[in-house]
Amino acid sequence: MKLHEFPRHPLTFGPSPVHPLNRLSDHLGGARIWAKREDVSSGLAYGGNKVRKLEYIVPDVLASGADTLVSIGGYQSNHTRQVAAVAAYLGLKCRLVQEKWVPWEDPVNDKVGNILLSRMLGADSRLDPHGFDIGIRDSWKEALAEVEAGGGTPYPIPAGASEHPLGGLGFANWAFEVAEQEKALGVFFDTIVVCTVTGSTHAGMIAGFAALEDLTGVRRRVIGIDASATIDKTRDQVARIARHTAELIELGRDLRDDEITVLEGWAGDLYGIPVDSTMEAIRLGAQFEAMITDPVYEGKSLAGLVDLVRSGDIPASSTVLYAHLGGQQAINAYHRLWS
Repeated sequence: MKLHEFPRHPLTFGPSPVHPLNRLSDHLGGARIWAKREDVSSGLAYGGNKVRKLEYIVPDVLASGADTLVSIGGYQSNHTRQVAAVAAYLGLKCRLVQEKWVPWEDPVNDKVGNILLSRMLGADSRLDPHGFDIGIRDSWKEALAEVEAGGGTPYPIPAGASEHPLGGLGFANWAFEVAEQEKALGVFFDTIVVCTVTGSTHAGMIAGFAALEDLTGVRRRVIGIDASATIDKTRDQVARIARHTAELIELGRDLRDDEITVLEGWAGDLYGIPVDSTMEAIRLGAQFEAMITDPVYEGKSLAGLVDLVRSGDIPASSTVLYAHLGGQQAINAYHRLWS
């Protein structure tokens, strides 16, 4: 297994913390739930799951001689904020395309939260009217060409870092980090629940836990909760990135279909728009655990977890690890939800 051979530039404090969600577990009356907290894993502009991906991309950035990171996301993209943070940390310039991925008509949606932080970090962050899509965007290609035309040397980082060839490695390594924490804590997580949109966080986990299964003979469920509302595209992208990452780390076999699970039912009709289950999950996480989740990503994955535990789809005998990927910085752009 080749994962350890890939260079990694440390951007986190170390392993992200794991802790039990005892009050939430008791309230739901089923499986025991723990959380692994990517939202507090780094000191770079509040961290988040993309920082872990960027640890494996930064060595390639530095080797390339690039002077400008170029990336893309929505107005409230967690990813672009983390790219801006890494650029500032490395002393590089940053050009961000911020598309109108979410039809949320709040007058401060393009001014507060993630986009405010990206601008504070020194990124050239510009608004673009195009709507949501998890694929490669022409507006991003145009930004790359613009940097080149201005004499810069751009380094392309696609949305969520997911279509980057190394985008799945960070969360393949996460799987092995979980295994080490299990040993220290004396616990085994038979089920992992994670939000999935552009796909490489979930896909990396799939490849990493597949490698662990082959080493230990122990199988787990790795459940992705779709928050894209474009379920077919997301399923295809997760499967493709997972298989690519498995090849990179030399898993030595094809991934089974049962190892790739993306569930629908909690995304609502549109990416970024909260629904009733989102709001209930946000309330439960906050009021039972003081764990803050957002209306775009974690509120939806937590909603999926809550329903799967309540229904018994995740059995009462299970011990579940909820991957908290961050995203709270967007909450100010949704302030009227609590007004």
